[in-house]
Amino acid sequence: MTLQQLLLDIRPEEAPSLNNFVVGDNAELMSRLNGLADPRVFDQIFLWGPPGSGRSHLLRGALAKAQARARPVILIDGAMLGEELAAAPGSLLIVDNVEALNESAQITLFRTFNAARLVGLALLLAGQSPPLRLALREDLRTRIGATLVYEVKPLSESDKADALKRHAHARGMRIDNALIDYLLRHGRRDLPSLLRVLDTLDRVSLEQQRVLTLPLLRDVLQTTLEQDHGPRTV
Repeated sequence: MTLQQLLLDIRPEEAPSLNNFVVGDNAELMSRLNGLADPRVFDQIFLWGPPGSGRSHLLRGALAKAQARARPVILIDGAMLGEELAAAPGSLLIVDNVEALNESAQITLFRTFNAARLVGLALLLAGQSPPLRLALREDLRTRIGATLVYEVKPLSESDKADALKRHAHARGMRIDNALIDYLLRHGRRDLPSLLRVLDTLDRVSLEQQRVLTLPLLRDVLQTTLEQDHGPRTV
């Protein structure tokens, strides 16, 4: 079996949860998100960060945590929100990509803010930019700005390296610092992509009975990048 074929047959990635998110400098945010699973908590939170920051991972993790605690929860993308939103009293409403809300959806969300305290509704909203930079109607932007606002802090290179080493150790991989450093320099910047490369490296080394070496990592990265972006040299 070729390396290309092996890379097309990767096992499913682990489902996002608050437990498998690498916290870094986001400890306070994580505490708030864990609290939202409690049906008695009615916080209103807005978190923001660029693609690859882990924003969507956190939202899906909050969803899973609420479901595990039997709290009614809705997760919806801003582009899919319409004129009606049926959220049960006491539930958690999660809206991602608020910048994608159209005019009617913005009115819907604004009305939801107005009713939230009355019906006991917790809100978790997310977008790519801080509230002041959101291209939304002023009354809604003001409401979002009055929530608990958190930027998803990017992981440091040291945080990423530690996460990769722990992941490798959990899989029983013997990997040295030189391979980790190379992966951080030449791989994609977000941690989920780096972890997937590490998983693929492990699988390819087992399938082909090859030692974990820099040339093997380079081959895996090269093939992965070609799949994503076309021919490229690493």
